[in-house]
Amino acid sequence: MSVIGILGAGSWGTALAVHLGRLGHDVRLWARDPSLVHDMRVRRANAVYLPDVTLPATLWVTNVIEQAVSSTGLVVSAVPSHGCRAAMRAAAPYITSTATIVSATKGLEAGTLLRMSEVIVQELGPGRPVVVLSGPSFAIEVARQLPTAVLAASLDSKAAELVQAEFRGPSFRLYGSADVVGVEIAGALKNIIAIAAGVVEGLGLGHNALAALITRGLAEMTRLACAAGARRETLAGLSGLGDLVLTCTGNLSRNRHVGVELARGRQLADILAGMKMVAEGVPTTTAALALGERHGVELPIATQMAEVLAGRCDVRTAVDALMLRRQRAEAETG
Repeated sequence: MSVIGILGAGSWGTALAVHLGRLGHDVRLWARDPSLVHDMRVRRANAVYLPDVTLPATLWVTNVIEQAVSSTGLVVSAVPSHGCRAAMRAAAPYITSTATIVSATKGLEAGTLLRMSEVIVQELGPGRPVVVLSGPSFAIEVARQLPTAVLAASLDSKAAELVQAEFRGPSFRLYGSADVVGVEIAGALKNIIAIAAGVVEGLGLGHNALAALITRGLAEMTRLACAAGARRETLAGLSGLGDLVLTCTGNLSRNRHVGVELARGRQLADILAGMKMVAEGVPTTTAALALGERHGVELPIATQMAEVLAGRCDVRTAVDALMLRRQRAEAETG
């Protein structure tokens, strides 16, 4: 069994740590907060993010990043997108030159517009292979060993196969992909569409509207991903359509929750203040629009969600703006 270091003890990082620990791996989970680490050691559970899930004996928790990643063959980054660079920079001196890095965060870095795998390579250098783990996967369902299928995407096929082999379990299946761009852009943009899906739900607009939103949201994601160099078929797979459907319809979706609460008239700051977990779609919206501008791609749903999130328009006005856009053929690029 492998020694695996995981950075980030939120719901997803903890769920992956529990899953890998159950498989018999020696797992070292790093959390930034010493008080959380102490509590997890005492309770043998993450009371903040996954309170009903017992930590396996093979899982050790630490707030010392060197202890988490030194002498590990696999290092998993599961910190939110805004903390990815700092975590990688702090871990870099201790990660072995032969380690494989797994990026398990869905988002774009604000300002640079970089995908998480690109941020990791910038901080660690090009010598270590990076594998992106993405797909329809609520953390609590993985922790409860409910059937889940995801992608392991990498330009290094051997690294992707390694992750497939080490992460595979009775209820956790991994497919391989070489389309890192498509997988990461899909994983980032689906969160924006999920906020819009929450708006549809919160306004009581019905199943017709939700189906239309998911379909047009997929088209929007596909346009940007392909402009950035992705393969179109990737967006029809687990990391695209699969993750989009889950995030837009599942009650466990934090981004969908943001949209529902916005539709109920709550202010964004109040919504986020009441959430323990990060809603990646909020910061990703601005970055996605900037990326769309860079590639000359129109993103109408993201544009309206940006207006709502910034407080420049209400949710009803945003929906009306989408419905009143110029009619066109479905296959057109706008």
